[in-house]
Order: sequence, then C-alpha cells, then structure tokens
Amino acid sequence: MTSIDNFWAVVPAGGAGTRLWPLSRSAAPKFLRDLTGTERSLLQGTWDRLAPLVDERFLVVTGQAHAEAVAAQLPEVPAHSIVAEPSARDSMAAIGLAAAMLERRDPDAVMGSFAADHVITDPDVFGEAVEVAVRAARDGWLVTIGIKPTFPSSAFGYIHVGDALDGHAGAHAVREFVEKPSVEVAQGYLATGTFQWNAGMFVVRPGVLLDLLAEQDPDFTAALRAIAAAPDTLAESWESLPKIALDHAVAEPAAAAGRVVVVPASFGWDDIGDFDSLATLLEGAADADSGTTVLGDPALVHAIHSTGLVVPAGGKVVAVIGLDDVVVVDTPDALLVTTRAQAQAVKQIVSRLKDEGRSDLT
Repeated sequence: MTSIDNFWAVVPAGGAGTRLWPLSRSAAPKFLRDLTGTERSLLQGTWDRLAPLVDERFLVVTGQAHAEAVAAQLPEVPAHSIVAEPSARDSMAAIGLAAAMLERRDPDAVMGSFAADHVITDPDVFGEAVEVAVRAARDGWLVTIGIKPTFPSSAFGYIHVGDALDGHAGAHAVREFVEKPSVEVAQGYLATGTFQWNAGMFVVRPGVLLDLLAEQDPDFTAALRAIAAAPDTLAESWESLPKIALDHAVAEPAAAAGRVVVVPASFGWDDIGDFDSLATLLEGAADADSGTTVLGDPALVHAIHSTGLVVPAGGKVVAVIGLDDVVVVDTPDALLVTTRAQAQAVKQIVSRLKDEGRSDLT
C-alpha cells in the first residue's frame, strides 16, 4: 500500500476493556497489551497497518494516565501528536477535538478514525477499503467502513446498506444505523445480505464532521474549535463537553438525512470484546495434543483432556485437567477461571471490585 495524500489517521485509545479482566485494567487497558502473540500490542498493530497509508500523519487521543505508555510504545509519533484527555468524554469529544486540530493544521485533510484495540488480519484489503472511503470523503460524505458479518452477533451494532453511490465504486448509501440487536433479529439481518457490522470506523473531512455536529449541537462544535485554537484551555474546558458517542451525536442523524455512505469490506476484523472472542481469534495456535490455546509461555501450561484458553501471565505453572471450553487467566495479583460461554459476565466481577473499593485490582 502507498501513502494517501493528506490522509490522517486518528486513533482514539481509551476504555478499560473490563471483559478482559484481569489482563486488561484501567491502568493498563487492552490496547496496550499483546493479545495476539505477535509481541506487538494492539495499539502497535494499529500503527503497523495505518503507517503505510499516512506516513507520519498520525494522531492519538488517549487518557492522561496512558499518554506516557502510548508515547513509549509509539516512538515514531511526535509528542504533539499524542493528545491527552483530562477525562473520558466518549468518542465524539475525542474524535471531534482531533478534527478541530486537523482542520487548522491541514486545510486539505481527510481523517480516518480507527480504534486502537481492533485486530485486522488482512491489512492489504483494509487499505483498499480505506482508499475507497477517502475518495468518497473528499466529496463531502461522512463515510463508514462496514464489516461483512460472519455470524449473527448481538454484541455489535449494524449498518443497513442502501443503493450504490454514483461515481464511487464500492461505496453505498447508509439507510440507517441499528443498535445491538437480539441474535434472532441479527439472523434476519444476515439473511437479507444488506447489513454490515458497525466497527466504528469513520472517514471524513474534519470540517464536514464538525459542521454535521454543529447542526445538532452548535455549542459543542464551537467549544471544540475553541480548544483547538487555544490548546492551553483544554484542561479547563474539557469537563464541560457533552459525553456522547460519535454514532449518536453525528452518524445517526446524518444517516437519516442521507449524508452517510458505507464501504462494505471483509478483511478479518475483531474487536476482542471478551475472552471467548480472544479464544476464537487464537484457535489456530491451539496445542494439537491438548486442544488448549495458550497466550504466553506454553511451557507454563499443562493441559490434559481440556479445551479452551489459558493465559499464564503470573509466571506460575497452570495445570488444567478434564475441562472443556475453559478460560484460565493467571496474573500476579488475580486469577480468573470461567468458561467461554460465560465470558461476557467478567465485567460483573470488575463492577463488584469497584464497589468494594479495590482500585488496585481494577
């Protein structure tokens, strides 16, 4: 892939990934972790696939607590391109601030927002989809990249794909964004062949994004542009910004007005939402004798007549006998034992620990 003129990658790097506890914590969230066995964190993997498209046009928006770790993992990114949020205000504030900054920095910019914690297995196909999206964005569209569903998931939102967009092969109108449905409803979506998973990837000219936001909340847009014009006001102005996702603030109303298009694509995508999806992602690395997948040092794991995922991150030997679809995550200060079927419930443990004031564990 080759660099795309005036194309900027914006990477919101936030969230604690509570369903991946105890590996992912508020102090060391999943985007800073190697969850693929490649010796590269998810954040570094995001850089690896975007760098050929943007060269050094890379902007990360992360929490103040993580800015130092982000800088250490991405030495290629200059300090002024790592923006530290004083607090989490959801995706509209983070991506909107990046848009306001780029609007001033590069009048011809097209920006693409890509989460720091996604896994993409075919970066070449991903790059081709981005190129299609950039071409449409240059013409003033808000563009999202949809993922071809591989199963009826209730964990993802969906994009209803409409007619092909004239003059932009590979792009289609968006009829609507749909919140996370039941499995039964998702099965119906897949049967139609006109729905894509919503991975939260948006490509747009910065001014277009901010103007769309202004149609819904002009004060929000004005505040973002004011911070970009005077960065030293970030700390005092940030807490007054609305806490809302970009999907709700801009994408949904813009789609209703016929101003959003989607580029459907299939490039092997996963957001590793829990240990079940992580186990699925790593299944190819399962031990042929035991059927157990290990993330970490396989010499620390002894599995007999068992299947599932074992993460020996605590340095101890872990033995698993006679358990199917088990999840064992061993860290120095916490041990998780569950099943793949119950993986979504891990966040309940994190909630309990928070209620008990155990910030040292969360």
